[in-house]
Amino acid sequence: MRWRNWAGNQRADGIDVRRPRTTGEIATVLHEASVAGRRVRPIGSGHSFSGIGRPEQVQLVLDRHADLVDLTADGLVTVQAGMPLHRLNAVLAREGWALTNLGDIDRQTVAGALSTGTHGTGARFGGLATQVRALQLVTADGAVLDCSATLEPEVFAAARVGLGALGVLATVTLQAEPAFALQMDERPMPLAEVLEDLDEFMTSTDHVEFHWFPHTDMCLAKRNTRVPVLAGLAPLPRRQVLWEDEVLANGAYSALIAAGRAVPALVPPLARFASTALSPRTATDLSHRVFVSTRRFRFREMEQAVPRESVADLLRELARLTAARGWRLPIPTEVRYAAADDVPLSTASGRDTAYVAVHVPARSDPTDYFGTFAALAGEVGGRPHWGKEHDLDAAVLAQRYPRFDEFVAVRDRLDPAGVLGNAYLDRVLGAAARVS
Repeated sequence: MRWRNWAGNQRADGIDVRRPRTTGEIATVLHEASVAGRRVRPIGSGHSFSGIGRPEQVQLVLDRHADLVDLTADGLVTVQAGMPLHRLNAVLAREGWALTNLGDIDRQTVAGALSTGTHGTGARFGGLATQVRALQLVTADGAVLDCSATLEPEVFAAARVGLGALGVLATVTLQAEPAFALQMDERPMPLAEVLEDLDEFMTSTDHVEFHWFPHTDMCLAKRNTRVPVLAGLAPLPRRQVLWEDEVLANGAYSALIAAGRAVPALVPPLARFASTALSPRTATDLSHRVFVSTRRFRFREMEQAVPRESVADLLRELARLTAARGWRLPIPTEVRYAAADDVPLSTASGRDTAYVAVHVPARSDPTDYFGTFAALAGEVGGRPHWGKEHDLDAAVLAQRYPRFDEFVAVRDRLDPAGVLGNAYLDRVLGAAARVS
């Protein structure tokens, strides 16, 4: 069979696809592959832009292993790891619960989101991995490990952002919280004003981010404040959402991408026009409805986690180089914050973090742009998102993650033959001990 990821930049042919329904069936697939010396890659929605999910021989798809297992009275929700985030959000909302923080896309599976280090924004809040309280992992030889802070604690610590390298996540238990609403405030702002005191801006309320439009001096600022559901909801009218989000936002980006492909010189003036079309809007709705945005156009992405104090200079230099190099960039650059955590391969491991994400249309060549951005981020110790494009290897990554060797030691213990590896993992972690 053939496989391609969401963006279309990762592909594989001639693969053996397995769709297990139970933990036992996952274990059987892995045991058989281990005995036969075949490599297995688990895959979720295929939303990663890097080669992390690219199969080489056997692909293990968890779309039939995606049910709710349990939801306790204190908000501990256990799901089969193939459940997509949008389904989990709906399940929790029906029962009066919510995840503490979310990214802006909810098409990923729970397993895929955790394995690549998915995060949202909020200076006081960690990524999805910080909400994990237990997990069940099927290792390369078919063994099933129940892991938590007290059961297999070393494996648990690493597997919260495990890259799919330690085993296949079968079930995950997350700590939800009582449902809450977000009071959203979105408005255009001059980039210079945002960068003047960036830390104050990004910590001005609970969840803050901004999107800078390359070729312009404007950005879209998004500030979301947590409020009780009982205080009342005032969501955007359906017609306004259809017009602003579907027609204007997704339509404008699609038009910019199409125009840039046909006549690249049109991108800067059209970007400037699009940035002036922004208007302020406010609303209050359930948290997952505000956190998540709809993306109707295809793109490729690189995201770097950098120290917060480096972001303003990084963006100023990126703006300067965009003009100097003649890049044509129709999709905004996104900036978010997250709190430090204790997960070995989390991009926020051990430090409060800012995330800067850059994008290009799916069918374009990002080599020069992404390479330049990666070099700028690397100068301040940037850590690439595991699911986004980058070309770093284990030698460099070991210098940027203080607990890198700890993770690799767990990988070598659980999968010494590299059954769960692929070319990407061989590069970023180093090949497993018995893989030639």
